[in-house]
Amino acid sequence: MKKNEMRQEKVLVYLVEEYIHSKEPVSSKLICEKYIKDASPATIRIDLNKMEKNGLIYQPHTSAGRIPSIQGYRKYIEMISPSIEKTVYEKSEILREILVKHYKNTPLSLHYIMQLLARETDQLSFVAEPEVSNGYLEKLDVFKISQDKLLFVVSLDSGLDKTVILKCDHSITEQQLKAIVRYANDEFVGHRIYDIQNRYLEETSDKISEENKLLKLFLEELQNAFTEISSYFIHFDGNISFLEQPEFNDKSSILTFLGFIQRQDHLINLMQKYEREKSWTILMGEDLGQPELMNYALIFSRYEIFGIPGYLGVLGPIRMDYKKNIPIIKNIAGIITDTTKKGMVVPKND
Repeated sequence: MKKNEMRQEKVLVYLVEEYIHSKEPVSSKLICEKYIKDASPATIRIDLNKMEKNGLIYQPHTSAGRIPSIQGYRKYIEMISPSIEKTVYEKSEILREILVKHYKNTPLSLHYIMQLLARETDQLSFVAEPEVSNGYLEKLDVFKISQDKLLFVVSLDSGLDKTVILKCDHSITEQQLKAIVRYANDEFVGHRIYDIQNRYLEETSDKISEENKLLKLFLEELQNAFTEISSYFIHFDGNISFLEQPEFNDKSSILTFLGFIQRQDHLINLMQKYEREKSWTILMGEDLGQPELMNYALIFSRYEIFGIPGYLGVLGPIRMDYKKNIPIIKNIAGIITDTTKKGMVVPKND
């Protein structure tokens, strides 16, 4: 790489990082005085002009400094990726302690992890609960909690439990319920939830005679329960400083952002669509699928807990501290996966 090309890459890195922290357009004079003191402002101006022609930066106002474009942010992230991969989250032991202490209560563990992620990044953090359809059924319990409501408790062989309450439109006695649940356990324990949903429930229902309508109706309710617990559900958490960012100064921006995070199905589809083999993924601009979201970014990683996959990450303005946030997100996801093993939690000794 030529000397001037190397300098231009440095200029882009300094410009992006200065803008992230100062929130103000960056001038050639500032870059000279603060970062590249052996180059003249005229030389840096030439570099900035070339980068502007290449679509990496732009001037928001005449005579103002420059700020990064979406293409500029992507180029910046590409350049800092090698150092990101080497960066280790400093509070990994705190995270492992949370996982070990609350290993019997996965939702509580994930709640604490989400709070930790929000504090560390100063952005809106989220955790998509593990998607349980890959797990194997260890036990099914069903309890009648009112005349028309049933509580389903699905226990997986990994130690993870999921519960759901469903309305029951047909009458069933306690004795009948116990007999049916015993039958369901005999039929389905040891099978993967996905296979039970998509194969075994239908096969079992086809074998049942028309006279046994109550059992058929129960299997329909069981299918609904598995569908309910198998869907990803996203929890969000953010510090008050999250909304103090200048990108949320007007009501319209806040409403647009809130509308985006309410579309959980869209968020899950985005993460499933763009998930890569590497330990982290960034979506920004047109990746998010809506023109009004061009100035926002999503950083996420896939994790596994008890061998079951989920997602975690942050959502925020495109002007965020990627050098700090990406390592935190990828390391937290990695620590969850490494510390939890199928059927047990293993404290990791470095």
